[in-house]
Amino acid sequence: MMELTVNRSTKDRCPRCAQGGILSDTTTGENFCDKCGFVLSDKAAASGPEWRSFSKDDGTDRARAGTPTSLAMHDMGLATVIGHTDKDATGKPLSASMRSTIERLRTWDNRTQVHEPIDRNYRQAFSELDRLKDKLAVGDAVIEKAAYIYRKALEKGLVRGRSISALIASALYAACRDTQTPRTLKDIGIASNVKRKDITRCYRLLLLELGLKMPVVDPVNCIARIASKTGLSEKTKRDATKILKTAEESKISSGKDPMGLAAAALYVACVANGENKTQRDVAEAAGVTEVTIRNRYKGLKVSLDL
Repeated sequence: MMELTVNRSTKDRCPRCAQGGILSDTTTGENFCDKCGFVLSDKAAASGPEWRSFSKDDGTDRARAGTPTSLAMHDMGLATVIGHTDKDATGKPLSASMRSTIERLRTWDNRTQVHEPIDRNYRQAFSELDRLKDKLAVGDAVIEKAAYIYRKALEKGLVRGRSISALIASALYAACRDTQTPRTLKDIGIASNVKRKDITRCYRLLLLELGLKMPVVDPVNCIARIASKTGLSEKTKRDATKILKTAEESKISSGKDPMGLAAAALYVACVANGENKTQRDVAEAAGVTEVTIRNRYKGLKVSLDL
């Protein structure tokens, strides 16, 4: 469909009749008078996106740039990809012989990208990382940090003789700790199907060899996750946050499991607000035992005079 825009300022009048305004056809690139039809120019610079697209789609994307670079790709998103459209530059279908030639080139292009062992290692590790991202529902910043830690570990030769799944899971746990994302070792162990003992061993290795400094987990960050699973009110969440901040000021939260402490504070707030939630409900949502909640609950009551 033809798109026309008109400019009727006195400065841009038709040079032939001096009465009409200048119409611009964005489809053909022509500029002409709307009175006498005089064509001023038949070519205009296109200001929209380019026709070509270098994304991994089938060519329907008209974006100017391709996919962004990422540490979570084995080639960081810099490798070229031969598309699967089987059409030439003018949009015409390829012949049968040319289609087989392109298919053969596509196969070799894919093989040359992973001809080194390090590329195969990255592809396997980041495929596992992408699967963990969906199962644990973590953000792109956490995944980028985990990929960065794994690349550093591979550069130092820490992967040799160890499980790739365990090391990428430990790198993801370190990234969660570094970005204050509330994901426990148990969550990552269940999602990755790796024993918790193996993840902790690799995690300690990463801390020692790479010199990582992990911040202490804030129990306040765990409140929203537990409250959403148990369906608690916003007032209960606010009260639990106040209880945890008071406990932190009183120095009674040091050395305690942050998830268990957050669960106990939520249970205290449930009792104070009259919400009908048992210790088992809160314990299952937090992934801790009822005994842990009872012990933390008693400590909070005695120390804070609740």
